[in-house]
Amino acid sequence: MNKPNIVAYLKPTCGWSQGVRAVLRKYDLPFQDRDIINDPAQRSEMIERSGQTLSPCVEVNGRMLADVSGEEVEAYLLANGLVAPTAATTDEPINEGCRH
Repeated sequence: MNKPNIVAYLKPTCGWSQGVRAVLRKYDLPFQDRDIINDPAQRSEMIERSGQTLSPCVEVNGRMLADVSGEEVEAYLLANGLVAPTAATTDEPINEGCRH
């Protein structure tokens, strides 16, 4: 199975962002981790590509998933045959908000 091309626009410590990273680790998927907090250019690119300001945003093979949780990313990957179901678990919660 070919691995999808993934660009993830994420915050360094947000729970939603950590959930996305956990799903991508679970399936051993390489991805570009774009820091939208410490790099304003990455945030601007995310807004331009997704059409909105909420994160995480994850682009999979050119398809933008805007304002998603790890749970939603996993469901998309499975529904589109980009990963195979596995009994493996994630090392972080995948549907948890940011703690402020």
